[in-house]
Amino acid sequence: MLTLAVSDLDGAVAFYRDGLGLETPGLIGTEFAGDDDSAAGAAAMFKLQGDLVLAVYPRTEADALQ
Repeated sequence: MLTLAVSDLDGAVAFYRDGLGLETPGLIGTEFAGDDDSAAGAAAMFKLQGDLVLAVYPRTEADALQ
């Protein structure tokens, strides 16, 4: 699994799905709101070759985890 923090989650989904043609179920985990102790759950996953998966999530959540 490869994970990338992105500044625009919707834009990243459009790029990887529409621009590169990668398959995705779309945004997942949007029902999990973040707070002071835990990051929000929104992410998107894309199946790559073999068993490799690309996951993208908001950069703001990466900052919250530090």
